[in-house]
Amino acid sequence: MKTASIVYTGQLRTSAVHLRSGTTIITDAPPDNNGKGEAFSPTDLLATSLGCCMMTIMGIVAERHQFDLSGTRIDITKEMGSGPRRVIGIVVEFTMPPGNFTAKDRELLEHAAHTCPVAFSLHPDIKQQVSFNWND
Repeated sequence: MKTASIVYTGQLRTSAVHLRSGTTIITDAPPDNNGKGEAFSPTDLLATSLGCCMMTIMGIVAERHQFDLSGTRIDITKEMGSGPRRVIGIVVEFTMPPGNFTAKDRELLEHAAHTCPVAFSLHPDIKQQVSFNWND
């Protein structure tokens, strides 16, 4: 089954429709690459998908172990390189919700984050720097 349908709408912008849900994502080229920067760029989505995937896998583990991760925040920083222009690093900073997470709970959740499919799909040259701020 096809995943998405993408249309180039002009002025360095695309409209992508998730075929199963009908949800639309707009992308725009960033200002440093001739765009307006009015929406996620494709490389922004790449970096952001790492954090979303990590959180999803952590959520699966959390449900299995009855942890409440509601309110977890993830800040993403994308690092670009040149020659060729590409993503060279992604910084993922988790701010965990207050809770009574044991050392074993934390290890389980952090391991889940590092084993998400997107993390494994990224080229090894893309540095993934992941940190967790546990609010106890």
